[in-house]
Order: sequence, then C-alpha cells, then structure tokens
Amino acid sequence: MNRAIRKVGFVVVLLFVAITAQLTYLQLVRANSLDDDPHNVRVATRDLTRERGAIVTSDGALLARSVPVDDQYKFQRTYPLGALFGHITGYQAITLGNTGVEAQYDSELLGRDVRLQGKSLADLLNTHNPTGTVVLTLTRTAQQAAKTALAGRRGSVVVLDTQTGGIVAMYSEPSFDPNPLASHKTEDAKKYFDLLNALPTKPALARSYRERYPPGSTFKVLTTAVALDAGIVNPATPFPRVTNIPLPQSNRTLSNFNNERCGGTLEESFTVSCNTTFARIGLALGDRLAQGITAFGINDPPPPIDLPAAARSIGPADGTFKDNQPFFALAAIGQGDVAVTPLQMALAAEAVADNGVIMVPHVMSAIRASDGTVVRRYQPKVWRRAMTAPTAAILNGFMRNVVASGTGTAAQIPGITVAGKTGTAQAPGGHPHAWFVAFAPAEAPRYAIAVIVERGGTDGSEATGGRVAAPVAAQVLTALLKGPASG
Repeated sequence: MNRAIRKVGFVVVLLFVAITAQLTYLQLVRANSLDDDPHNVRVATRDLTRERGAIVTSDGALLARSVPVDDQYKFQRTYPLGALFGHITGYQAITLGNTGVEAQYDSELLGRDVRLQGKSLADLLNTHNPTGTVVLTLTRTAQQAAKTALAGRRGSVVVLDTQTGGIVAMYSEPSFDPNPLASHKTEDAKKYFDLLNALPTKPALARSYRERYPPGSTFKVLTTAVALDAGIVNPATPFPRVTNIPLPQSNRTLSNFNNERCGGTLEESFTVSCNTTFARIGLALGDRLAQGITAFGINDPPPPIDLPAAARSIGPADGTFKDNQPFFALAAIGQGDVAVTPLQMALAAEAVADNGVIMVPHVMSAIRASDGTVVRRYQPKVWRRAMTAPTAAILNGFMRNVVASGTGTAAQIPGITVAGKTGTAQAPGGHPHAWFVAFAPAEAPRYAIAVIVERGGTDGSEATGGRVAAPVAAQVLTALLKGPASG
C-alpha cells in the first residue's frame, strides 16, 4: 500500500513540475510571441478594445485615429482622408484583420513598443494604455498632386526622396475608402470587402508596389547601366540605322516604334528610344543582362519596404540565354519576360539620381509617444548599389537629353532640369501601358518618380509614355519643387 502511494505521489510531483515548467515557459519565454500571434483570439479581442495611436503625414495631415464609441469595442478606427491614403494606411477590421501601416506598425500604434512605456512612478501608476503615433514620410501635398495628375485614369505614381529612400507619394488609381472596412457592423464590412474584390478594376490592390507590368522602354535605363558597367559599350558606340532586326533562333523580326529608322551612337539611340539598338545590346550581353539586372533587385526578393506583401520584379533568368536568345532581345527593351512594379522603376530612377545607390524604401519617418516626444526616428539605409558612379553620371546626361530633345519633352518644367525616360509597353489584352521614370532637379536630385497609366488611359491606342505619363510626372514634380511647401 505504502509503495503504491509513493508511486502516485511521485507521479503527482512530476506532473506538478511539468505544469510549472510549462507555465514558466509560456509566461517568460513565449509571452511576446504569443502576444504577437495573429491567431491568438484573446489578444486580438483585447487589441480591438484598446485605443490606437494616430497615423499622420510628414506635413501634418491626420490619416487615422481612434474615436470613443458606446459599444463593446470602446473605440472606432476612422480614416479622415479616406481613399487618398487607403493603400498606405490600410485598415483595422474586426473580422478581416489589419493591413498596411495598421498591420506593419501595430505594436507601435498600440503602445507595446518598450520605448513608448513610461518609466516614472506616475507612468507606472497610470492605468491609461500608452499609444504611439506613426509619422509617415508621405505628404498630403504630394499624394494629392499624384491623384490629381492621374485624373481618374488607372495607374500609379511613386515618388521617392533620393537621399533617404523615404516615400513622398505612392498613389494608385482606383483606390478605396478604408472606413467601411473598419465598421463594427461586421456583416457590412464583409459585404464591402467582397464588393471591392469582385470589381474588375481591383480598387483594393495597391498597384504601386503589389502589381507587376511590362516596363517597356523605361527598362532601357537598366539595360544601358548593365552594358556600360560590363564595358561592351560607351556613349559613342555606333549602331546601324535600321527599321528592324531579325531575331535569332526564330523567323521573326523586332521593329522600332512606328517602324521608324533609328540608330547612331548609344547616346542618340537612348534619346530617341531606339528598339533595335537595345535589342542588339541585349543579345550582346546574353546572360550578363540577367546577372546585371539583379543589382537593381530584379529576380531577387522584393524591395524591403515597410508595408506588407510587396511583389518582386522579374526578368530573364541567368543561364537561359543559349536557348532563349529572342527573349533577351525583348527583355532589353522591357518586353517579353520582364515584369516590374512601379516602385521598382522609381528605385531604378533613384539609382541614377544617387550615383548608383538605391536606398531602402520606407514609409515610416518617426514614432512619437503620447506626449509628442520622438522615441524612434528612421535611419536611412543603403539597399543596393545598382551601378557604378561613372555609369550613373552618363545615364544622368542621357536622361536629360530625353526630356530636353527626345521622347520626353512633355516632362519639361520651366526653370528646373528634369531627367527622364519614356516607355510604351505592349501588354496582352488591350492597349499599351504608358510609362515615365524621372528625377529632378537633375543637377542635384531631390525626387525620383515613376508613373504608369494603364492602357494609356483615354488615349488608348495612341498612347505613349511621352504623351501620357510624362505630363503626369511633370505635374507632380512641379507641385513638389515649385509649390508653397517646396522651400
């Protein structure tokens, strides 16, 4: 009997030790990870009843706030500027979860960041939960300028601060109003969500960093950079003046826009966007083209922007040239196997503007405590070196020529030198996309920009990057460089 009791007692002690160890592990080791686990219903419910900090632009516009309400959740999240920043702020929804900045900086908004926790006795005795305010790099001025310039046409505008990588504007048309998704009437929120996702125009899709398109001739910036750095061309390298060239391994030809005759030096070919010249360069580079574009981030993981689910940009794969030579000719002019996001092309323009360097793109500028104290400020970081500084200087000159006397004259701004590159990208299922990438002022760049107008907007089959997208860039850059807040 005593022996049996001892066995039972031993088992009980073991179970007690195991339970104690498990509780200790959960409370001390896994507490933070469990708190952050999106599947933790208790935490999710708790967070929905807590006040969140504000989201504001760098020029002071209020984008998101928590308003007290008389229901079980205590606070209603509202978005005063609605669709203008819908793709950036995202939303906090009861059954749909969080997206955008609301998801990326959830801990900061809820005040869970240790730097937002008070350290004085008064802070420790205060029962009010701390919150953090997220200050964005974007400005209302730039975002509104992008929306106005697109004028209801489907597409995107991305503007970067060339020195820091901060996103100054990132607007996609169409957009959506996040307020209905944040409604505490969950059935209404779900109906609105389903409607957004059923629409063929895809208003909930942040085209600027989550959608890929063929870049057309804007990709010649990357092709030129790779070729110059590889040493196979220089600005004076001559090319035949022709209307088309035969593609190897096929019975097809590649033609210039409108079957025009062009060629001459590399500089001349870039200015008029001569397809045959750059197709020849693509064939001459071979697998080196695939290798070189990875320096820009093509075929690699997507840019490390502080927003969820950025798309990666793609191009021809290294080692495939031998059996796929026509595709390399097409890739060199931004067609075929190439598909990029507008953000990716803005980063390519930034590389030229910033002596070959691409900074990490970001939307967060600073985190402020409830009393307004800045507890965290973003520190700019280099993401990649896409090209050498001498190559960037050559491309700077080439892109100035495009705007001064080439295909991008519609991007000219009186008193400001703009450097840019046009693109008219053929795409299955409709009219071509109109592209323009640029930076300004060219002598001391402050902003890099990428514009895409899907299917050329209202210009349809007559659309070109120079005719449709370049004026959009000029309008936005004018607002930034010559507007009241430009300094």
